[in-house]
Amino acid sequence: MKFPCKLAILIFDEVEVLDFCGPFEVFSITKDNHGQSPFEVMIVAEDNTPVLARNNLSINPQYTIKNCPKPDIILIPGGPGTRKELYNDTLIGWIKSISLASQLTLTVCTGSLLLGKTGLLDHMEITTHHGALDLLRETAPKAEVRSDVRFIDNDRYITAAGISAGIDMSLYVVGKLLGRDIAEKTASYMEYNWTG
Repeated sequence: MKFPCKLAILIFDEVEVLDFCGPFEVFSITKDNHGQSPFEVMIVAEDNTPVLARNNLSINPQYTIKNCPKPDIILIPGGPGTRKELYNDTLIGWIKSISLASQLTLTVCTGSLLLGKTGLLDHMEITTHHGALDLLRETAPKAEVRSDVRFIDNDRYITAAGISAGIDMSLYVVGKLLGRDIAEKTASYMEYNWTG
């Protein structure tokens, strides 16, 4: 992957705050060995109106799914809003097309439901929040859903369990792309107890 790379984080109404803010923090503060930012983090929504996350946190997206620059990495968070978005054909279609075009697709929590709905997780081991395992099995019946992991790396597709697991997965991705030492420096700066 060429750096700096574009990393798009999708948001929608009733998105779980830490699902996207945890990874946003990790990727936004990461610096390479030259002090440069390897990730250009973009917040993307279906349209340009404010998004009301869980507990009414209002977020203004930088881009819409129509004008977002082509990302190298896409991150799909979860939250109660995923249940509604599962039936949003426009959003599911965008997730599928952008995931096929990107180099890496990450999900946190029930974001795996949205990616699973595209069929791109078929025949892979995947995970989600412990309260949505059965729903993920229904949404992605051709995948093997696991409950005993924080995240699972399927090369191009990495799914994380619930909420705070997104931070662990994001640090793992930093390590995968830039080396463990960079991931450890990022975790240290965050004062996050990351064991990798």
